[in-house]
Amino acid sequence: MKQYNTIKTKYPDAMLLFRVGDFYETFGADAVKASKILGIILTNRNNGSERTELAGFPHHSLNTYLPKLVKAGQRVAICDQLEDPKLTKSIVKRGVTELVTPGVAMNDDILNAKSNNFLCAVHFGRKKLGVSFVDISTGEFLTAEGNEEQIDKLLQNFAPNEVLISKAHKKEFNEVFGAQFHTFFLEDWVFQEDYALENLTGHFKTKTLKGFGVDHLSYGIVAAGVVLHYLSETQHRQLQHINTLQRITEDEYIWMDRFTIRNLELYHSTNVNAVTLIDVIDKTISPMGGRMIKRWLALPLKNVQKIKSRHQVVSHLMDNENLLEKFQSNISKMGDLERLISKISTGKVNPKEVVQLKNSMEAIVPVKQLATTSDNDALALIGDQLQSCDLLRGKIKEMLNEEAPVNILKGNAIAAGYSEELDELRGLASTGKGYLENMLQRETEATGITSLKIASNNVFGYYIEVRNTHRDKVPEDWIRKQTLVNAERYITEELKEYEAKILGAEERIISLEQQLFSQLILWMQEYIAPVQNNAQLIAQLDCLCGFAQLAKENKYVVPELNDSTDINIVNGRHPVIEKQLPLGEVYIANDVVLNRDNQQIIMITGPNMSGKSAILRQTALIVLLAQMGSFVPAEAATIGYVDKIFTRVGASDNISMGESTFMVEMNETASILNNLSERSLVLLDEIGRGTSTYDGISIAWSISEFLHEHPARAKTLFATHYHELNEMCTTFDRIKNFNVSVKELKDNVLFLRKLTPGGSEHSFGIHVAKMAGMPQQVIQKANKILKKLERSHSNEELTEKRHSAQSARLTDGQEMQLSFFNLDDPLLEEIKEEILHLDIDTLTPVEALMKLNEIKRLLTKNKKATS
Repeated sequence: MKQYNTIKTKYPDAMLLFRVGDFYETFGADAVKASKILGIILTNRNNGSERTELAGFPHHSLNTYLPKLVKAGQRVAICDQLEDPKLTKSIVKRGVTELVTPGVAMNDDILNAKSNNFLCAVHFGRKKLGVSFVDISTGEFLTAEGNEEQIDKLLQNFAPNEVLISKAHKKEFNEVFGAQFHTFFLEDWVFQEDYALENLTGHFKTKTLKGFGVDHLSYGIVAAGVVLHYLSETQHRQLQHINTLQRITEDEYIWMDRFTIRNLELYHSTNVNAVTLIDVIDKTISPMGGRMIKRWLALPLKNVQKIKSRHQVVSHLMDNENLLEKFQSNISKMGDLERLISKISTGKVNPKEVVQLKNSMEAIVPVKQLATTSDNDALALIGDQLQSCDLLRGKIKEMLNEEAPVNILKGNAIAAGYSEELDELRGLASTGKGYLENMLQRETEATGITSLKIASNNVFGYYIEVRNTHRDKVPEDWIRKQTLVNAERYITEELKEYEAKILGAEERIISLEQQLFSQLILWMQEYIAPVQNNAQLIAQLDCLCGFAQLAKENKYVVPELNDSTDINIVNGRHPVIEKQLPLGEVYIANDVVLNRDNQQIIMITGPNMSGKSAILRQTALIVLLAQMGSFVPAEAATIGYVDKIFTRVGASDNISMGESTFMVEMNETASILNNLSERSLVLLDEIGRGTSTYDGISIAWSISEFLHEHPARAKTLFATHYHELNEMCTTFDRIKNFNVSVKELKDNVLFLRKLTPGGSEHSFGIHVAKMAGMPQQVIQKANKILKKLERSHSNEELTEKRHSAQSARLTDGQEMQLSFFNLDDPLLEEIKEEILHLDIDTLTPVEALMKLNEIKRLLTKNKKATS
């Protein structure tokens, strides 16, 4: 316990698995936690006056229990015996050999094959934040810096399993990024630029970081240095596979904030068992491809040439189905190249995995041949860059048996004919056993004891067993070792000699196999970079083959990408919803045309359940798929590349942060309006519904007007219940009304889900309530109230018309006087209010021009009315 407490003091934040004989034991608070997480029995023992809780499991079950602990968010320190208990008379030396945390794991049972396991560090600098991601299981190492929104987006996209933060910024991190991440807090001194730079240059064996193109990212460098420091602290020091540091170049990819990523349900959904976009589009076969397609979805391209290059490969594969099948067949034979070569680097690889690596590399040879001879330039380039690594494959084939075991200690990993010494020892071991059989036959004949038996146990090795009925026939030179109820056991000098030879040979065989295997692993480390390069290229090819498969299965078409700012989608479909429809039901496709000249904002009205939200989402998903390099679910699509996608879809209370539905809605909308660009695509759904009707209409109107008057002229789809917004198209020339059509039947309504020009007059909310199974009594009452409200509204309109009629009786002169000289004129009052409420100190030039334009429109409108 003294030894345990000393080691535990060094790892106070981790659960300590303490190896005792054949068990891993946990003590005290760790034992209580472990018993709950693992469902194992909690016992206790008395150490003098103290009572200590105890829970443990057999050491060979580590791979069963460790993943459960890590997935429960525990940091686990594995403390092993560092010497053979037989060779010491005092307490066995013990020490922590590995610290496994949610973000630092090499164990296949913890890792998800098609997802990265990122460890992340966030550094709060003076002006910006730095962020870095590392996946120790694949060797990927990335860094970036930016404002809070940019870092938030990266955290959403990369979904790290563990985030490292300075203790001083614990509260700040939770306020900015929320509490959904597994976090670990480090001392402030780790977040020093000098220390980080020293860590990184020491690891990469360089004098500067200029070669990686990150030397100007001072905050990103700090975050990257923190990640490396943490890997060292967790006993991960063999990191040759982390051989480059890449910058995440935000300006090359579409910008999506966290609300957009969540609203479009790209990877996750708040609904149970919901299907996400990645579930539908991921047709990859290899683990490397599965991880890469998530990266492509997180970071869709803006470079039209790069996008077109991907489209051309997909087109080529669709036109050459035989080539596609051959690629997919060979990729399916490959293991996880990235993670296998990472295990070589860290020394945590077994013989079976090395053979798997060799087989995977062999499957690359035909892929290289097919790609190199392809007519497509991008495929030919992939073929040229793939390396067949003949020496590596030849060496593994020469050294290891094809059926190599998982554990080197089980023997028979090294192939026959590779080592003369090993072959001799194996011969001795096998002939030694044969000699024992000959000896048994010889002694049976010499003594006449027909039931003689030679066997062995752990206490005194090999022995000859004689049943009691033949005891009197035993020769005098046999030495009795054990007496049983029905028999006696003897040893002889000859038996002991051969036992020593056999056991010696077996021990030497195990030792030699381990030695040769270690030499092979060391030699293979020269091939880390080429194998990682191959893994990246195969991942790209796998993604492109997956896109071709997706297009083939779902009738997707190649989109036309260009440098314009127009979007023209003909009969577009929602890629996820169309896959969820009942058998035989066809998805209703819709056209969407958006441009900055005459149809900048489409105002979509229509009842609940008519499909307004689906049209919004499918437009964004079609653009995303196109810029990922995929074909799209449509009849045709011409897309001027988009640089930002904003969505404000649905509303939910953020009660944990003390924010109402409406506050969440306004926060998200404000974020959109403050970050508009000429190439932005904005999707707004039911803005303003979180407050009273008139407040909601006012807010929705002013947001639409802001988008229309903003110099960026961002392309916008605005779905709303507020039919009053249909009037905007008479004043604002780039706002166009559309509705999702319905067919009214006698007692019901049929949703046609087709987008047609013009506004909608009804909400059909009561019809939807009826369809949902609302009690008949409630439906009838709702209809009565609706009619009453409609009558009331029409009376108000009638009163308004009477007032209008009275003012119409005025002479032209009186009208002019009323319009321009009466200080009580509502128009002048409105303009006065507008000017008085302006905050000149914070008004930007753009906002000032927009405000002036608004006042001019009010006067122009009034002048037309008076004339």
